Amino acid sequence: MLALHSLREVRMSRWAAVALGGLLSAAAMAAADTLVLREGRRVEGELVAVDGDTIEFRESGFFGGGRTRRYERAEVRRIELDEGSRVSRSERENRDDARAGEGGRPRGLREREVNVPAGTQWTDAGIDVRAGQTLYFEASGQIRWGKDRRDGPAGEGNSPYNAGRPIPRRPGAALIGKVGDGSGDFFFIGDDTGPIRMRSSGRLHLGINDDYLLDNSGAFRVTVYY
Repeated sequence: MLALHSLREVRMSRWAAVALGGLLSAAAMAAADTLVLREGRRVEGELVAVDGDTIEFRESGFFGGGRTRRYERAEVRRIELDEGSRVSRSERENRDDARAGEGGRPRGLREREVNVPAGTQWTDAGIDVRAGQTLYFEASGQIRWGKDRRDGPAGEGNSPYNAGRPIPRRPGAALIGKVGDGSGDFFFIGDDTGPIRMRSSGRLHLGINDDYLLDNSGAFRVTVYY
């Protein structure tokens, strides 16, 4: 009986240890940093350091907890840093830099290539946006609009006011956008690669800031990051 009682105590102690480990693991997961990898996997744990193109991360979890691994920046879509993290300010700044792509654009955004013909007022970009969403644009190419006029996405320099254009006070032939099929919610893009916040929700359309399209030719090549 004594041996049986001792065996039960041992088993109960083991189960208690397992349960305690599970609780500690759950507590760690509740206050953990997260690596979101480009392959789609999420890794919970603690960000140790960001050194150049290398991210050092201590993984948590019931099995294999505490293992520290190094990831290349190219493997990581984004880093979600817990507010209670012990990462230093400089490492936080490096972390933020790791999240930033070219031109300060956040990494991990979806992207779509859109060909915007100069002879079409509005081209469906194939993207549904929501109010408050931030988009980034990169445009290239030139269009011909009228006799001896050829300009890039920024449009005509020193362009005069023209009430017939979608955005009268902005340069003629410049790249512009709007949200919604029948909407008048126009916004200027030009050659700006910085963030543009959407004012309304709906389908994104891209176009040319021009009042007469019949003599236009060429197209802009636009990459939308969203």
